[in-house]
This record gives sequence, structure tokens and C-alpha cells, in this order.
Amino acid sequence: MGTSVGRAVIAAATLGSGMAMLDGTVVNVALRTIGERLGASLHQLQWITNAYLLALASLILLGGSFGDRFGRRRVFVIGVVWFAAASTLCGLAPSPDVLIAARALQGVGGALLTPGSLAMIQGAFAPDDRAPAIGAWSGLGSIAAAIGPFLGGALVDYASWRWIFLINVPIAALTVLVAVRAVPETRDPGASSRFDLAGAVLAAMALGGTTYALIEWGALAAVVAVCVGVLAGVGFVVVEAHQAEPMLPLGIFRSATFSASNLMTLLVYGALGAITLFVVLQLQTVSGYSPLVAGASFVPMTVIMLLLAPQGGRLSQRIGPRIPMTVGPVVMAGGVLLMLRIGSPVSYLFDVLPAVVVFGLGLALMVAPLTATVLAAAPDEHAGIASGVNNAVARAGSLLAVAALPIAVGLHGDEYADAAVFGGAFHRAMLACAVLLAAGGLISWIAIRRPERAEE
Repeated sequence: MGTSVGRAVIAAATLGSGMAMLDGTVVNVALRTIGERLGASLHQLQWITNAYLLALASLILLGGSFGDRFGRRRVFVIGVVWFAAASTLCGLAPSPDVLIAARALQGVGGALLTPGSLAMIQGAFAPDDRAPAIGAWSGLGSIAAAIGPFLGGALVDYASWRWIFLINVPIAALTVLVAVRAVPETRDPGASSRFDLAGAVLAAMALGGTTYALIEWGALAAVVAVCVGVLAGVGFVVVEAHQAEPMLPLGIFRSATFSASNLMTLLVYGALGAITLFVVLQLQTVSGYSPLVAGASFVPMTVIMLLLAPQGGRLSQRIGPRIPMTVGPVVMAGGVLLMLRIGSPVSYLFDVLPAVVVFGLGLALMVAPLTATVLAAAPDEHAGIASGVNNAVARAGSLLAVAALPIAVGLHGDEYADAAVFGGAFHRAMLACAVLLAAGGLISWIAIRRPERAEE
């Protein structure tokens, strides 16, 4: 942790993954403005979010495998450059459909860089330093996610929504410079030279079919999409079970800790994705905040993550991950229930700030222990795959929640801009998210133990 190489690894990993996190939160703040400027419907706004998540979740396992085979730093750098190029296309998009396609290309870049950021840490650091390093990465990276709404609001209010994408280009340039100059290359010497393209295609079809069905629910095409998604999901499991060198070795799930951590990730990050979408729209549509003020509302979470996320990693080292991974989501659920007070009129001091602070405390307690536990439960040579699985599960959770929750709480068409309709939907959505978070905490309490390394 104290070496220049260690600092460089954390810096590059944080810049790369932070750029991707920043992009996600920035886009949510700008969605209402993008809808107005490009004439987008609610379904198109969902796809602007989900096209990115779909490509990311579908290909992230393949990205982890590429990193293990060709070098984690090399694939990470390629992903950063790809992400920057796709961001440029997003910034120049003339219509919702072009923006959706460019967001999907962004997801491809994200699938290459995201698993590489964690795998570089896992491969470069000594075992005793990994949890603090991951804690530093989590805290610093979460700052990017937390300042995203503020930065996005400022860009939307004082420049143009297009700059929320174009801002990625200079960040990417700095990331590549640090990675190429100072980060050591690591790889899995036993990695296969063959890649499971059939598994990647089936994974994309399973997630894509399910997502399309949820967003377009009620249409005949949605029924077809459900069938495609289910059949592709079953086919993916069959192919991975019989493939000589699968993209996802199913044996990795023999670890109860690994499986439980990923189930908890699915629930918690599903709630997190939906909360991010609904709260920023609630603050703008119902409470009357500008994009800048709505984004600035989350600044206290930035401070909390900066100060406390690394401590969450150290606490997990001392007492084990079970308590932090149980208490964290429960505290986050409490913060979500406090968000029910956000309406019209609204007091930032009494209605918004307490919810943001409580939610941030729970997030800071949970993030580093969760990540460290997932990676520690897998063998070192599968660091890229383990990171990819957890990231895929997190993105799939957000993808499915953003697709399903709007229609589940009664939102259709252009109703996201109607304060009377959206306010009621927001309350129902927050209650659903609180239940998901509490369920994630319960799973951790029941199933999480100190991970057993595959050295035995």
C-alpha cells in the first residue's frame, strides 16, 4: 500500500472504474433534460440507461477472461480507450436511437475495463494488503459515483447535456497515462487461449430478452422476448456446464460464500440502480429542483464514502465480513425509507439530508467488505472471472430493476414528467427498494462467513 507502484495501481483502477461509475450517475441526472431535448419517451429513457447496462452485464465475464489471458492492464487500457471513443459518439448523438446505440458501445468498453480494475489490484497486491487496497479503491471510486449527480447537474445547467459524455475523454487520457507508465502487468498463466463465444451470445440473449420484456411489458413482442430470455438462460447454463473451457466455470459457485455474496449483490445493486434513477427524477419533477441542485443533494454522501469506505474494509478484516455486509444494507434500507419524505414542498435539511447521510453510512460500511469477500472466496488465478461475475451480477441487478420497477409502480409513456403521477410511483418504488436492501442484509446474516481461500 505504501509503495509508488501500489499507489499507481489504485490510481489507475480508481480512475477507470470511477469514470464508468461517474458516467452512470451523471446520465441519471440528465435523463429528464435528454428526454426534453431529444423528444424521448420513458421507454427510450430506460433504454438509454439499460443499453449500457445490458452490454456491460452480458460481456463483463468475457472481459474478465480476456484480462486473465492477455494481461489485465492491457485489456483495461483497451477498455478505457474504447469507452472514451463511445462516449464521444454519445456526446454527438442527434436522436434517442443513436444515443441508445452509442450507450451500448460504451457498455462494451465498460465490460473490458471494469473487471480489469479490480483484477489489477488482486493480482498486484500482497494478500494482507488487498482488503485495504480494495477499501481505498471502493472509497475513491464511490466518490466518482457520488459527485456524478453534482457534476452532471452543473454540466446540464451551465453547458449542455452532451458534456456529460464528452467529459470522459480527458479522464480516459489520464487513466491510460498512469496505467501504461506505472502499473505492472499481471495475468493467469493457466488461462485458456480459447474463448466461450457461445456462452457470451447466450448471456446477452438471456439478459436482452428479459430486459426487453420488462420494459415493453404488455406488448405481444414482450411474450416472445420472455421465451427467448428463458431459453437462452437455460442454454447458457447447459453450455457452461459442458464446455471444456467455459467463460463462467460453474464450479466457482461451489463456494457458499461466493454464491451468497453474489445473490446479495443482485438484490442490493438492483435497489441501488432503481434508487439512483427515481430519486433524481423525484427531486426534479416533484420537488422542483434544477439538475444542479438535485445533483448537489448527494454531496454529503461523497464525504462519507471518502472518510469511511476504507475503514469498512479494515473493519471487515478484523471482525469478518458478516456483520458489515448485514448491517450495511439494513442501514441503507433505513435511508431509503427516509427518502419517502422527499416531495413537494421539500426541506433539504430535514427531508433530503438525513436520508442521504443514513444511506451513505450503510453504503460505506458494505461496499469494501462485499468486494473483498467475493474476490477472497475465489482462487487468485480466477481474479478476473470472480471480479467479472460480481460486476455482471451488480449490473444485471440494476438492469432488471430499472427495466421492471417503472412499470411495476405504474409509470408509462411520458408520465415521468407528470409530478402528480410520478410522486405516487416514487413512494411505491422506494418501499420496494427498501425491501430488496433488507433482504440482502438477511442473506448476508444467514450465509456469509469468512471466505475460505482455494489453497486447500
